[in-house]
Amino acid sequence: MKYRSKLTGCLCFIFFVIGVFITPKSGMALEPVVVGVLHSEKFPYAAMMKNSFEMALDVVNKNGGINGRPLKLVFANDQGKRKPGESAVKELVKKTGAILLVGAYHSSNTVYMARVADKLNTPLLICTASDDRITQRKWRNVYRLNPPASEYAKGLEDFLLKEIKPKSMVIVYENSPYGTGGALRMMWFCRENDIDLNGIEPYHKERLRPDYFKRIVARVKEALPDVIYMVSYLDDGALLVKTIQELKIDSHLCGGAGGFTHKKFINKAGEFANNLLTATLWTQQLQYPGAKEYYNRYVKIYSIPPDYHGAEAYSSLLVAADVLKRAESFRPDSVRMAMDSTDMMTPFGPVKFKSYKKFERQNRLPTQVLQIIDGKFECVWPETLATTRFIGPVDWRRSD
Repeated sequence: MKYRSKLTGCLCFIFFVIGVFITPKSGMALEPVVVGVLHSEKFPYAAMMKNSFEMALDVVNKNGGINGRPLKLVFANDQGKRKPGESAVKELVKKTGAILLVGAYHSSNTVYMARVADKLNTPLLICTASDDRITQRKWRNVYRLNPPASEYAKGLEDFLLKEIKPKSMVIVYENSPYGTGGALRMMWFCRENDIDLNGIEPYHKERLRPDYFKRIVARVKEALPDVIYMVSYLDDGALLVKTIQELKIDSHLCGGAGGFTHKKFINKAGEFANNLLTATLWTQQLQYPGAKEYYNRYVKIYSIPPDYHGAEAYSSLLVAADVLKRAESFRPDSVRMAMDSTDMMTPFGPVKFKSYKKFERQNRLPTQVLQIIDGKFECVWPETLATTRFIGPVDWRRSD
């Protein structure tokens, strides 16, 4: 009896240990599931995006984590540059044991980071970098939540054709993969719709000075376009708009998302920002489940409204968590299978990775148009989402 009792006790202890360390999908485990975040600390929206990742992490873990295991985020600073970016990918995969990567903000280095992630056979879910090429390279591990640069302005293009009906345009853009991609798409749009291109003005961010922009804007003023379309980040976008307004150019000002959608842009540009139109990928006014809740919670915690960059980060981690919950294992092939079958709604919108045109594993989303009116962003397009009517420049010269 003593032997049987001891044997029973030993077996119970063994099963207890097994139960703790070999946890089924529904149970809790001590070992966290690691997701790596490719983060650029000097990116204009870095703080917003990190805040949003951490907000999403809190939501995931409060709701049971990854089938009972806590989700852990490890951030690596890719610096927006090629070599540090490649090193960040290797560090997250080889040193921290990340089984999935999210993030990637700058187009200029994400192409290289994506290549390394694919070579290391680690799935990467990009949430912000928009260079078209990123999802056109047949990298089986690379997925993208946000639209590619060539589709950023789709809503704005519809708005231009139906509301403004311009006859001429000048395009001013940052000479980077992001800026060039957005500018090229707008050039094609003008060609397809018989809109005269009165000027194409690339600029180098490294030369960001008022006198540099004044020379560019002086040429724009001579061209006298109906629309000035700008593809810029935050600081250069604000300086560009100030310079245009100071020279009293009465064209419609349109931004291609990027730096024009953040409250800080309004703060930097001041009254010069009024009436500017910008493409955007997201607004809290959209009727996506969780959109308003995310927005309100962010404002409550950080006292500043988030824009689409924050919604991208927040939603990308929700997608990553959903993928890891559904994956049969954490092997790369299992994670990819779960990514391929993703079909869910997030605060950023619907997520389903598709292949179309030259794109692979690319999510598709509609875009909207915001206008800055009395220092606030208002949705003016599409009409079904509009919170107010579009306001044109007071002294605008109609060309029709």
